[in-house]
Amino acid sequence: MFDGEGRFVAAVLRPAKRPKGVEIRGHLRRLIRAIRAHWPRTEILIRADGHYGVPEVIDLCRAMDLRFMLGVPTSTTLRKHVAGIEAQVAARFAAKGGPDKVRRFTDFYDGAKSWSRTERIIARTETGHQGTDTRFVVTDLAGRSKALYEKIYCRRGQAENHIKAWKTHLAADRTSCTRAVANQFRLFLHAGAYWLLWGLRAAMPKHSDWRVAQFDTLRLRLIKVTARVVEMRTRIRVHMPRACPVQAVLRPVLTRIPRLVI
Repeated sequence: MFDGEGRFVAAVLRPAKRPKGVEIRGHLRRLIRAIRAHWPRTEILIRADGHYGVPEVIDLCRAMDLRFMLGVPTSTTLRKHVAGIEAQVAARFAAKGGPDKVRRFTDFYDGAKSWSRTERIIARTETGHQGTDTRFVVTDLAGRSKALYEKIYCRRGQAENHIKAWKTHLAADRTSCTRAVANQFRLFLHAGAYWLLWGLRAAMPKHSDWRVAQFDTLRLRLIKVTARVVEMRTRIRVHMPRACPVQAVLRPVLTRIPRLVI
C-alpha cells in the first residue's frame, strides 16, 4: 500500500489467494486508526482495485467517514445498465475507423444483494480493434463520471509502478525463509530500503532527470560506486573517486542526506 506521492505505507505477508472482505476490513481498520492517531482531521480516500469492492470494505468506509473509489468485478446485473452504451460505442468506432479507441462514461445506482445499500457506480466503456471493454467503479465522490475515473481512479495504476520498484528493483519478493514471521520481517527490511531510496530521489534537484529515475537506476549509478568511508568522532566522511561520472548530482544530494534521518 502506498500513498498518492509514492511513499510506502504498509505491506502484509499473506497466502497467495484472493483476500476476503473480512481480512481487508481488519487491515484497513488498523491502518486508518494509526493514521488518524497522528492526523485526526485529514480526509482519507481509499482507492483500490476490485478485490476491495466488497460490502465489508464499503460499510467500513461509511462507518469511518472515508471517501472511497473501488473497482467492482463485472457481473450480469451491471452489464445490463451499459448494454445500450456498449452498442453505441461499438457502432461509433465502426463508423469512425482509425486506430483511436472510442470511450464513453456513465453512472447509475445499484448494488449487489450482499451490499447494505445501493451505491453510485461509474462505468467506463471502451471499444477498439481488440473489442469492447467495460470497467465498473463504486464511489461516494460527487462529480462528473469521466473526471472521477480518469483523474482519480486511473491514478491507482501508478501504484503498480511503486510495487514494481519495491519487488523488482529491491527484490522484496524474496521470501525464502521457512517461517512466516521471518518473511514478514524481510518485508519490513525491504520497506526500509524503499524509504531510503524514495528519500534519496526526493532530495534530487527538482528539474533533473534523477527526480523521476527508477530505483534500479539510482542503485546502479549512485549507490554502487566505489568510495572510501572514514568514520570520525562527530561525522562520517565519504571520499569519492575523482573520476566518478555523477559528481555533479552527488555533491548537492549528499548535503541533503541528513534530512532522511529526521
